[in-house]
Amino acid sequence: MPAPYLDPDWKNLKKKNSDHQGNLDAVEYSTTFSNVTFLVFGPLMTFLMHPYIQKRSRYIYVLFILFTITGLFSMYFHMTLSFLGQMLDEIAILWLLASGYSIWLPCCYFPTFLGQNRSWYISLIVTITLVSTCLSFLKPTINAYALNTIGLHIVYIVVQEYKKLRGSCKNSTESCVPFTQILPTSPRGSILCNYMTKNKELRHLIEVSTVIWALAITSWISDRLFCSFWQWINFPYLHGIWHVLISFTFPYGMVILALVDSTYEMPDQTIKVRYWPRDTWPVGLPYVELGDDHKSC
Repeated sequence: MPAPYLDPDWKNLKKKNSDHQGNLDAVEYSTTFSNVTFLVFGPLMTFLMHPYIQKRSRYIYVLFILFTITGLFSMYFHMTLSFLGQMLDEIAILWLLASGYSIWLPCCYFPTFLGQNRSWYISLIVTITLVSTCLSFLKPTINAYALNTIGLHIVYIVVQEYKKLRGSCKNSTESCVPFTQILPTSPRGSILCNYMTKNKELRHLIEVSTVIWALAITSWISDRLFCSFWQWINFPYLHGIWHVLISFTFPYGMVILALVDSTYEMPDQTIKVRYWPRDTWPVGLPYVELGDDHKSC
């Protein structure tokens, strides 16, 4: 590819490789290996969430496939340090985020002209993602920043939905009825238990994911802004730490969105949050499990 189209960050990385080849070979090896968590978590979560996926939407399988592919493309990039590898990595993340939006975004956040038609919304997301994929080649230096910015919108939605789940959202429209408004008219006594459980589980997920995400972003920003300093103290491994932390953040985000989505799409279904390998561990790999609707609180 002609030089004018190359990402300057990529060219700088190649230059550093030529200046410090021996050290950076070891660094890139460890950074490449740090993506193994993506390859493990993708298939594992597909297996753990299989009953939920069968009940909700089989398109979620595509999301976990993209999650695994993201890890593969990131490994390819750090093995080759090529522009192609960089673009494959970033485009995979873009489509992963787009898939999550398509499946789990509550219909009340759809653009007004779409109403509550999810098929039209998915078509819009696919169109925007295709255009964004093409535009990503024009200014590759901003791709990583743009992808991280999308996370801020997801945080906004999660916060809004958590407020509703607690009953503090008083100005909801009819198309976006909070779960607490369903409780008084529901014939199922288990729904109150479902609401209380979701509230507690969602809060825990948000707290843990926020901490992990903050550590991941801190590692990413520090690696970009203070690269020379970390090389000077002989600790150029922050990007690998970023990979590991963000591979945990994504599953937490997916489960949070699945929990929020169940409020609208599966209100009568008890959704339990479980953790692999053990529920009793302070931090584990979260997944959702379908519970017994008739079980008492």
